[in-house]
This record gives sequence, C-alpha cells and structure tokens, in this order.
Amino acid sequence: MTIQRMDNVGIVVDDLEAAVAFFTELGMELEGEAQLEGVCPDRMLGLDGVRSAIAMMRTPDGHGKLELTKFHAPAAIAAGPPDPAPNTLGLHRVMFAVDDIDDTITRLRRHGAELVGEVAQYENAYRLCNLRGPSGIIVALAERIG
Repeated sequence: MTIQRMDNVGIVVDDLEAAVAFFTELGMELEGEAQLEGVCPDRMLGLDGVRSAIAMMRTPDGHGKLELTKFHAPAAIAAGPPDPAPNTLGLHRVMFAVDDIDDTITRLRRHGAELVGEVAQYENAYRLCNLRGPSGIIVALAERIG
C-alpha cells in the first residue's frame, strides 16, 4: 500500500482573513471555507471543545493545497519564540515557484511580509528567498532563471 497523494499542509494562524489575503496575493485561490466543531474534530485532534474556522487554499495548477486554521477554542498556543529561526526543528517552510520573485516580494510586502535573509542566486538555475508572512509562517520563493 502506498499513499495516493499529499492532500494539504495545515497551518494554524492567528488572523485567518490576513492569511487568506496573503496567500491570495501570492496567487493561490480560495477553494472554500468552513466552521469546524463537534465530536469529529475533538476526537481527531485529541482536544475538547474545538471550534475553528478553516480556509482551504489551492495553487493555480490545483495540485498543492494549504489548510489555514484559526482556532477559536481552545485558543492556539505558541510552540516557541514568535519568529523562530529557519533552522528550528519542525515544519520548516512552504516553498512556491514564482515567475517573478521581485514582483512577488513587492506584492507580499503590502501584506506584512519581510525577507528573512536576502534574495540569493543558486548557480545559474534559481533565485531564492525566504519571507516571513502572517503568523510567522516562513514562505520560500523560487524563480527559475537561465
């Protein structure tokens, strides 16, 4: 038995509207929104009294998805420092291929994104960078060159 596909990556955010706006600006599409509560999410998450709002975002090709979740109850908790370094254990970042890295950075800065380091070139193949987005999420961008 093998997996069929990777369905989505879940990210807990403190401001769902801001996160949806950020990823929409990046080029993702809002697939749907829902309110989750009751026995199923309680049992799946091992928590009591779950009330959350989710937004499912998909890449334009339809293959990649992010599930953005805002917990109303129980409240979300911080896992560590507010802006963990890129070498922190755990989920590191989400990377997207873009056609114009400079334009993408400019547009995402209007939504509060900040470069973690700087735009770097890997050989004659890619321009790469890491941005810190909503709720401290590190989003990497890759522009193919050459």
